[in-house]
Amino acid sequence: MAKKHDIQFEKKNIIVTGGAGFLGSHLCDLLVKTDRVICVDNFSTGLEINIHHLLKNPDFEFLKHDMTEPLDVLQYEELKKFDIQTQGIQEIYHLASPTSPKYYHANPVETLLANSLGTRNALDLARKHEARIVFFSSAAIYGEPREATPFPEQYWGYTDPVGPRSAYIEGKRFAESLITNYRRVYALEAKIMRVFNTYGSRMQLDDGRMIPDFVRNAMAGKPVTIYGTKDDMVSMVYVSDVLEAAMRLMASHEHGPVNVGNPEQITVGEIAKKIITLLGSPSTIRYSPHLPYTVKQGIPSIHRAKEKLGWFPVVSYDEGLKRTVDALRGSNTIEFNSEYYQENES
Repeated sequence: MAKKHDIQFEKKNIIVTGGAGFLGSHLCDLLVKTDRVICVDNFSTGLEINIHHLLKNPDFEFLKHDMTEPLDVLQYEELKKFDIQTQGIQEIYHLASPTSPKYYHANPVETLLANSLGTRNALDLARKHEARIVFFSSAAIYGEPREATPFPEQYWGYTDPVGPRSAYIEGKRFAESLITNYRRVYALEAKIMRVFNTYGSRMQLDDGRMIPDFVRNAMAGKPVTIYGTKDDMVSMVYVSDVLEAAMRLMASHEHGPVNVGNPEQITVGEIAKKIITLLGSPSTIRYSPHLPYTVKQGIPSIHRAKEKLGWFPVVSYDEGLKRTVDALRGSNTIEFNSEYYQENES
């Protein structure tokens, strides 16, 4: 018997958890062009401004809901127009989790529960509606690189299960195990995508991530602080490339895990210099020791993504940084956390 995700409808019903966040809101923008989107978020880190422009779209509905609690989409009157009782849900993109070190460092228990209870509830929803589900995991599951070679998906990782980043890392690792075993036990179309460092518009200037911090300091003419050395290498993939990979994975027969990142390496110093130049800022660059919840970054092997999905990143660092800096410079909706910022500037 055909499953509901195999049946062809004029428009699919798609759930995006964490849909008001940086990645999730961009994903909603893309999906609502052709399908009906149910955006689920509790605003713990997501922002209403990210989805405000979608609220009047008849093919879009927002549900304020914490995914650590079970979600019954049939109880919502506003979703009756999507005929879920008959059509069900075809696809679920599960992104509900803090992702910035600032947020998961401050809210470790919430982070663990989002990736454990939240993932279980997303999987149970997928089971109920026989929906395909893509989980946005993280390159953090690999831990700190012990060698200079790119990470393949077969690498098991080198992590500290009780260290400063353990809430995020172990949350993602548990979620991957839960998804894998749900697929084995329930024959669920559950897929895993390991996302490497991502940047683009709708990043928050005060979220503690590298590029927003650089932009914020450079706009203020303050020194741009690099927590590490001038030779530290990073891998950054632009948001639109990540979402293209997610949609290709959803449409494919591949379950993953699949690395999604940019194998091209760039030094943190080069990124800082590019941002200062783009802003025409007088800022200088200074170096400080690594923060306790940051580590040296690994580089992805994307051989599987190329082979199975026909995917590779297409947005260059120069173009991606220009778009990101322009968006952050034009943002006037941020409430700055000056106490956190001063702590890291001292």
